[in-house]
Parts: sequence; structure tokens; C-alpha cells
Amino acid sequence: MSNQADDADMGSQIRKHEGGDPEAAPQDVDAQATVAGIDVSGHQKNVDWQYWWNQGKRFAYVKATEGTGYKNPYFAQQYNGSYNIGMIRGAYHFALPDRSSGAAQANYFVDNGGGWSKDGKTLPGALDMEYNPYGGTCYGKTPAQMTAWIKDFSDTYHARTGRWPVIYTSTSWWSSCVNGDFSSTNPLWVARYASSVGKLPYNWGFHTIWQYSSSPIDQNSFNGGYDRLQALANG
Repeated sequence: MSNQADDADMGSQIRKHEGGDPEAAPQDVDAQATVAGIDVSGHQKNVDWQYWWNQGKRFAYVKATEGTGYKNPYFAQQYNGSYNIGMIRGAYHFALPDRSSGAAQANYFVDNGGGWSKDGKTLPGALDMEYNPYGGTCYGKTPAQMTAWIKDFSDTYHARTGRWPVIYTSTSWWSSCVNGDFSSTNPLWVARYASSVGKLPYNWGFHTIWQYSSSPIDQNSFNGGYDRLQALANG
């Protein structure tokens, strides 16, 4: 078992297992209203938020926690810095479902930066569900067990904050490891490094956010106009 202090960044395991062109520019983003954003973790250290604002980025997700033993040491600079420059921002949690319960990790997340406030600039927390960086793909869980773990996390986060967490995943990982339906409650943040978003995970009819590239930083597209991004923040 790996030390819980290990720090996996969002999408790192999807890139490792699924590949794709990290330079791929989305071809269908500009066809409709979208908002450009990024996500960051401790790997980015102190982020130059003015630079990314000038590049047109208007929202950001910041890694807060992983499992129940890791906190991003750069969280304050990243979370507050994105807010102060004018971005709508949220926090994310890298799930380690083989380490502790969904409820335990949701509480750890909320207690260490993953909360929500209706200030118009804070997105609901995101749950990063992807390939295990430290062991078997599905963390030793059956699809039914993984579904129950996610529900435990989601229900606990909802009880603490009044919001359902955004779920970040890839269609391939989700199809392999989960058999439940979260489409009626949890917004979908799908990772696919290609020119189109492609097939979505089970029963989601549309994506809310698409992570389409990791170069030179994780690049995201919100599926809607700025007013819809504000609506997601406000709940």
C-alpha cells in the first residue's frame, strides 16, 4: 500500500491508461457557448493567476485533498488566488476508495477546503474518480461496491454542504469500475484528450465540464455560457 502522502493530479492516470493527444484542441468547443477554465494541484506550486486570467480562463478547480491523509500545501495560494483574480473556483478531492469510506473522505474534503458557500464565485466540490495510481484499476472493488462508495461520498458531501459534488471521470474507467447512475444528481466532468468529447459515462445525457488537454496545464471547457457557470456556482 502506498503512503497516503502521495499526490496524484487530476487526469494523470487517465492520460497514463488511455493516452490521447495532450495537445489536442477541441473542435466543437467554439460551436456553442462555453467558458474556458483550468485545474491545478500541488504539482503547479504557486500559480500565476494573472497570466491565466489574461489567457481567457474564467474558472478553476484546485486540488484540496486525497484520501484522508493528504492536503495540497499550495491550496491557499491557488484557491484564494484564483478567486481574487476574478475566477469562479472550486476544490476537488482525489478519491482513494480502498483507503477509507466515502463518508470519511467527504468529511476530510469539506474540513480541508472542499466546502461550498453561496457567494457566486464558488463551485460545488468535485470528486475525482479515476484509475488507481497505487494499485489495481478499480481499487479492489466490484462495480456495486464502487457505486456504494461514490454514493456514500456524494450523500455525505450533500449533507454537509447542500450541494451534490461534481463527478470527474473518464468514460472508460467508469464503464469498468462503476455500475450506478448518478446522472440525476451529480454534474459530470468528463476527461477525454481528443478533438471531441465522445461517448459519456452511463446515463449522463450531457457533460457540464470537459477536460480536453493537459498541455501546458489541465485545460477545461464549461458546457454553457458564463451565466450558466454562475448558476452552477449559486446552486
